[in-house]
Amino acid sequence: MFDNLVESSSHKDDISRKGSFVAATALIYAVLLVSFFVAGIYWYDNHLGQMELELTTLVAPVPVPQQQKQDEPKQEAKPQKVEQNVDVRKELIADVTRTELVPKEVSAKASDVPPVRRGVTTVLGNESSNAAAPMPAGPGSGTVVSAPTKVDIAGEPPPPAPAATPRTAPISGGVLNGKAISLPKPAYPPIARAAHASGTVVVQVLIDENGSVVSAHAVSGHPLLQAVAVSAARQARFSPTKLSGQPVKVTGVIQYNFVAQ
Repeated sequence: MFDNLVESSSHKDDISRKGSFVAATALIYAVLLVSFFVAGIYWYDNHLGQMELELTTLVAPVPVPQQQKQDEPKQEAKPQKVEQNVDVRKELIADVTRTELVPKEVSAKASDVPPVRRGVTTVLGNESSNAAAPMPAGPGSGTVVSAPTKVDIAGEPPPPAPAATPRTAPISGGVLNGKAISLPKPAYPPIARAAHASGTVVVQVLIDENGSVVSAHAVSGHPLLQAVAVSAARQARFSPTKLSGQPVKVTGVIQYNFVAQ
């Protein structure tokens, strides 16, 4: 029993010493941190004047009053009054001073149409008015001119319909071997005979409106046989192809079969 008590007292002292050591270490670190912090504050305060600082000032923009656009009144074009140089009358009434002219009807009511003025050219119209700048009449006591007749001008004839342009894009004819009127056979070249070359050579051709081959190139086949096949395809002839009565170009292929010799 006494042995256990002695051993427990030893552990308690050891724990006490360790606790004191940890507390002292923490206190030292705290003092060092506080010292560094205070020293940093003093150091920053001393060097604050040597630092290049940029002062930024925020200035509110000056409000600019919006200029209100005043709608300028549109000046309407006023019709210019054309001064007429002749008198206009609804009907021709002779002046009472001209006794040589006898009126057709005699009425007790005065007419609202003024009489024809002497020495002024007068025309018939829808209203009665006097000329601002009278045009002098010819020899005599007055000149009466009838109103001009309205002339209807026929509208311009419609433009002619555009002529149908011939179709320029070629149409596809597929395999053209059976459509040729002349299809020369290619010669078997000696180099191909030495290499025992054989097989089918396909040549793409373009035929113009007259049925002549204008372009040809090989698209497949043995390389030693393509040149003679293209040469033979250029000599081929076809009947012209028409579409809606118009000759057109045709594109297609010609096939040549070579047998090894």
